[in-house]
Amino acid sequence: MNIYGKNVVKNYLLEGKPIKKIYISYNFKEEEILNLIQKRNCKTVSVKKEQLDKMVDGLHQGIIAEIPEFDYADMDEFVHENGFIVILDHLEDPHNFGAIIRTCEAAGVDGIIIPKDRSVCVNPTVMKVSTGAITNMKIARVTNIQHTIEVLKKRGYWIIGTDMQGTNYKEIDYTGSIAIVIGNEGSGMHALVSKSCDFIASIPMKGQTNSLNASVAAGILVFEASTERGSHGL
Repeated sequence: MNIYGKNVVKNYLLEGKPIKKIYISYNFKEEEILNLIQKRNCKTVSVKKEQLDKMVDGLHQGIIAEIPEFDYADMDEFVHENGFIVILDHLEDPHNFGAIIRTCEAAGVDGIIIPKDRSVCVNPTVMKVSTGAITNMKIARVTNIQHTIEVLKKRGYWIIGTDMQGTNYKEIDYTGSIAIVIGNEGSGMHALVSKSCDFIASIPMKGQTNSLNASVAAGILVFEASTERGSHGL
């Protein structure tokens, strides 16, 4: 897989993540990154900007790194007492996914769970949008979201779904072990997933807009939970 952009590649270099090869444009002048490449002794190829343009579908900023496929975590790596998890119920947009990863990392979320089928996965766009946060976020893929929720419940987690018809998100208790579920951009949470939730959080709307972008809604709820949990020493 190819990752691209100064911040993403820089974070991979700093974290000591495995890198197969780095492609840089002839006029690439970022000394800090060049020094990191030299320090890591990474195999580097200088190419024309036009060649980089053909390698990725996005703003590469003159640098692309070829890396192994993303190493997904096992859910058990981040499920624990007083845990804080985000579940994405068949999210499709890689830009939303990347933004949510960035939010979760900043808010101290332990891990993110996504389904294996009919869902966005970690790809170069997700890497770029996360601006390097993905290197510090555990992401697990599961076969069935509803079954995973039942497993989490047995392990003491409260499940907080999201929908326009629910309880004001500020009135929900986010302490203890919690998992916040963010639904699909168009259809929201699947019916069976919604029924499995202990609470449904709703963000009140004052304007004509009747819904929020998935990553924006996730940001509001995740930081509300993070703030409340922080005030309780969690």
